[in-house]
Amino acid sequence: MTATDTTPSRTAARTRAAAAALAVTAAGIDLGAKAWANSALPGAPVHLGLLDLRLAFNSGVAFSLGDSLPAWAVIAVTGVITAAIGVFAWRAAPQSRAAAAALAVILGGAAANLADRAADGQVTDYLHTGWWPTFNLADVFIVCGGFAVVALSWRRPDHERDQSPAT
Repeated sequence: MTATDTTPSRTAARTRAAAAALAVTAAGIDLGAKAWANSALPGAPVHLGLLDLRLAFNSGVAFSLGDSLPAWAVIAVTGVITAAIGVFAWRAAPQSRAAAAALAVILGGAAANLADRAADGQVTDYLHTGWWPTFNLADVFIVCGGFAVVALSWRRPDHERDQSPAT
């Protein structure tokens, strides 16, 4: 490894590239699952016990909030939010690989739902519990990424750890 391989800008570029690849992968997995659900699940739910596979469509956002709004408004708002997450992830990547990964899965989930919604104004859902609104993998990515961001925010930065007195 050369000295230039460990420069902060090179490390930031690698972290950003890995985060972008993770976001694209998460979005691809969800969009593939949505395509499968659209072809395999209409009128034929699959009962798996605690989690069923059941096709549903959501014209709103989380928990169908805003389902009475025009599709263009929901697409515009979610597009702006998705772009903001992308900018935030880009800026945060050099500080923490873990935070970059968490933000990448949020971005991948948000982008997948936005792409799905752009086609017909609604998001395809296919995971059903019976006690929770039907959802999709993109929603799982967004929620898990959000929990990871919160958990990571509880960690003390390395420079604070280094300055703590030894006990």
